[in-house]
Amino acid sequence: MIERRIRLAVALVIAALAGVPAGAAAGPRGIDPVTVHVFHRDAIHFDQDEPDRFAASHVRTSDNGRRISRPVTLQPPEGPCEIVARVRIHPIPNDVNAVHDKWDRAGNVRLSAPDGNDVEIVKFITAYGGFTEHEEDVTHLAPLLRGERTFHAWIDTWVSPAWLVDFELTFRPAEADSVPEWMAPWLDEAPRRAPDWATGVLYAEQVTREDLDAGDLVRELVVPEGTRRTELRVLSSGHCTDGSGADEFVSKDHVITVDGKEVHRYRPWRTDCRAFRDRNPYCRRWFDGSWSADYDRSGWCPGDRVEPLVLDLTEHLPPGRHELGFRVVDIRPRRGDHYGYWRLSAHAVGWTDAPGGL
Repeated sequence: MIERRIRLAVALVIAALAGVPAGAAAGPRGIDPVTVHVFHRDAIHFDQDEPDRFAASHVRTSDNGRRISRPVTLQPPEGPCEIVARVRIHPIPNDVNAVHDKWDRAGNVRLSAPDGNDVEIVKFITAYGGFTEHEEDVTHLAPLLRGERTFHAWIDTWVSPAWLVDFELTFRPAEADSVPEWMAPWLDEAPRRAPDWATGVLYAEQVTREDLDAGDLVRELVVPEGTRRTELRVLSSGHCTDGSGADEFVSKDHVITVDGKEVHRYRPWRTDCRAFRDRNPYCRRWFDGSWSADYDRSGWCPGDRVEPLVLDLTEHLPPGRHELGFRVVDIRPRRGDHYGYWRLSAHAVGWTDAPGGL
């Protein structure tokens, strides 16, 4: 293994000296990486009258221009691959001193999965009018990232024009026994390969107290026979319509159940938002000297992506049919036109007994 790593390092150095970008160097199996550019400088905005005003011919718009979609065919290299997703969000200048959308906006890039539940690939919050770029290892979604697929990019903006979005996937050939960083916590007990199956469980752009009045959000999950490890990945961020109080600045308990039994409870919360101030050129300074981008928030920071919660639910999800429940406790109720809400999604991945999957 050490010798293979040395050979790869030497190959990257040679490529750099030859003037070839490191990402273009052949992988450890002598196969070049494959990059698929799904979106490139594609516009997202809000315009009820002309939602297609900035649309390119290769994308379809919806939600008054706030969502763009594109079908692509993914043909990853044969054999083991590591998969990296990159998102870049560009503000659109208004004049030399300002941009059109100065606000922090929720957004994501997601995939329409075959089972009908969208899967969030990268969940982010735009900066206050600043450029941001995010890179994420998405090898755990390998079973879904092949063949004919439709991708969506969405930003919760209310102005026009607003943002330009890039999104690309890079498939990097890997050694059969290489292990992505996200596998490290359970390296000794895990198969050294990408999952054999993946499926969307839940996607909700807005969960309010009223949505939970009748009980938990319940979704069905069928775990295939032969599965020996199952993970649930949950992405959640808290917001409110008037930018004050709960649920943006007061975190709430999240409860996850399997077949009616509570299996995990947690509170999404971020305390490091000040580290991203330089990405937020238009954030406001308040009377007490603080900056709006600095405040701790419910699972997110302006200008950064939202980290997933990764749960090993193997002992709770043996092969077969199950019901997964999701609940956020004490969401701020509607008072007049304002209320609290959470943007919530989840997807499951699993590894089977036999290499090569089902």
